[in-house]
Amino acid sequence: MGAVPQQLAAGDIYSALEKGTIDAAEWIGPYDDQKLGFNKVASFYHYPGWFEGGPTPSLYINLAKWNELPKAYKAAIEAGCALAQSWMLSKYDAENPKALRELVASGTKLTPFPQSVMEACYAASLELWAEISAKNPRFKKVYESWRQFRNEEILWFRACENAFDNFMARMSAAGKL
Repeated sequence: MGAVPQQLAAGDIYSALEKGTIDAAEWIGPYDDQKLGFNKVASFYHYPGWFEGGPTPSLYINLAKWNELPKAYKAAIEAGCALAQSWMLSKYDAENPKALRELVASGTKLTPFPQSVMEACYAASLELWAEISAKNPRFKKVYESWRQFRNEEILWFRACENAFDNFMARMSAAGKL
């Protein structure tokens, strides 16, 4: 894609943008971006996050150690993970709209990625996943399962969620909310 990614600690991103050491940054979303003040050193906010359709926290436990745990401990870990996922999604769903409005009100320019950029990023992703799949059978197994599930979800979201979101956007634009 022509970019040279840099992995920086969260606390170093602002100063790197300010000094011009990096040209852009990808972080979590409007709420966290605003808290870190990125809008003060980067005036454009590009969307959508094609590389991260939605957040998903992860917990990894050695299978042998997991199998040694009592059922009650396993249940507690599973419940804690479910709660963390639910809390995180709820928090960002509640905080991001307000933060995005405030970013735009402060002069941040909300800019969609052009279709050509989206398509190039998607093609690059497919190429990378194919390359990794060819070298890593475990990755391939997970990727293929995930891809099939994603494709089914796209059908559902297009039929229901997208239609509802578009309807509500039209009601909002018409001042009917």
